[in-house]
Amino acid sequence: MSNDIDGIKDCDVIMVIGSNTTETHPIIGLRMKQAVKQHETSIIVADPRRINLVDYSQLWLSQKPGSDAALINAMCHVIIRDKLTDENYINERTENYSSFADSITECDPDWAEDITGVPASDIEEAARTFAKAKRGGIYYTMGITQHTSGTDNVKALANLALLTGNLGKHGAGLNPLRGQNNVQGASDMGCVPVFLPGYQPVANDENRQRFEKLWGCQLSSKPGLTATEMTPAMLEGKIKAVWIMGENPVMSDPNADHARKALNKVDFLVVQDIFLTETAELADVVLPAASYAEKEGTFTNTERRVQRVRQAVRPPGSARDDLSIINMVSERINYGQGDIAPNGFRHLDNTKLIDKASGVFNEISTVWPHLAGINYDRLEEAGIQWPCPDTDHPGTTFLFENDFPIGRASFSAISWKGPEERPDSDYPFILTTGRVLYQYHTGTMTRRSQTIENADSGPFIEININDAERLNIADGDTVLVKSRRGKVSLPAQVTDKIEAGVTFMPFHYHEAAANLLTNDALDPYCKIPEAKVCAVKIESVT
Repeated sequence: MSNDIDGIKDCDVIMVIGSNTTETHPIIGLRMKQAVKQHETSIIVADPRRINLVDYSQLWLSQKPGSDAALINAMCHVIIRDKLTDENYINERTENYSSFADSITECDPDWAEDITGVPASDIEEAARTFAKAKRGGIYYTMGITQHTSGTDNVKALANLALLTGNLGKHGAGLNPLRGQNNVQGASDMGCVPVFLPGYQPVANDENRQRFEKLWGCQLSSKPGLTATEMTPAMLEGKIKAVWIMGENPVMSDPNADHARKALNKVDFLVVQDIFLTETAELADVVLPAASYAEKEGTFTNTERRVQRVRQAVRPPGSARDDLSIINMVSERINYGQGDIAPNGFRHLDNTKLIDKASGVFNEISTVWPHLAGINYDRLEEAGIQWPCPDTDHPGTTFLFENDFPIGRASFSAISWKGPEERPDSDYPFILTTGRVLYQYHTGTMTRRSQTIENADSGPFIEININDAERLNIADGDTVLVKSRRGKVSLPAQVTDKIEAGVTFMPFHYHEAAANLLTNDALDPYCKIPEAKVCAVKIESVT
């Protein structure tokens, strides 16, 4: 997030696009509701489904899945046409504006209505509402990014923020809501194949030499493969062994049967997790890991806030914290020196665990200036948001207040291309996927709670009332959903919360795994799969 969670209360207008915020980020969703009640904040929801947040919104834009960039371009068109841009901001802090403005000359609301299904009048209203607000915040999640045009979608949102001067001030910003509790921290620490810790490109000689000196080893200059690129590489025999930590691709990867086949093909599969997941069941070796309450370290949340994680209880049985497991394996392949006895492992006392975890954190802070002012002593009382350049710095609540790291922020000319797979006579419906309030991700933890299971209704597919009537499907009927990649049977939920021709399934349930159906086509830039749009057909079984 460019901004902080607390700033939501001061937004004059909030645009939520591709995010079912109240169910997938309920605390942030609560802050948005409070902003409406206490600050009279206007909310614009752009989502194919009538999510709960629509009840608190001024406007609901029900765009067809995969048409986001067309919708955003049309809003930008209206803002430029009606002279609602922040001219001073554009002149002083941006570049490439003229090229961008020329690129959307034809992207008027009527053009966008044909693509998105959103009435042109609603697009006009949304554009004016956002542009006229003093502070406008944009919030999005994987409903924007999990497309073959995901990178373009984010660039289009950045255009909207720059056009209205909403990057670099409190209560505004461009704010991706992270999907898991420490995914921001994992990215910060270099769990991205093109970066070393601190988003320093591995292909850059100076960056690499800095880490080689720190770690006392030689590093490859070749960027690695993304997780989605690894699956075809396994099937082609280019990857022989895989080590998976805290991930369940058999359930979470689009075209999940494809992922299962890839993992079954490798010579050696190691899975490190707190439970025996669907992926761990395929493993040659399972390394039992510790949960968040059983280890020491830091998590970095969606607003860049680094927070201490403390061991409350020891891991059960032979489970170990991730850092100790990695050290144990490293010791045995002679990549470093550690405290682990060569003939086996042993529990480390709590003090030792803290020392080891803080040592890693302090090491990274020496080579990433954004963390230079954060240490475990400062994190004892509260978390701190990076950038934090020195120990007297309080942390940064919002980014880009005075400048951009690259100098001027650049507008991007974005052309709407549409999804890789569209409905046709054989597969006439669009399927989009997401989460529900009671379950989390692949259900590895939540589905082991009987209380949650009792409250949750289980798997379902939402079907528009008119589509259901035409197919002679009643609410609760079992239906067979097929795509070009797989099929699942599950109950139908007949509703008016979704437009005709569009269906929705949550992906948490192994007994009706939505990702058996979804498309693994990739965005050409960041290699994220198009999990949010695929074509399906529906047949009544009941």
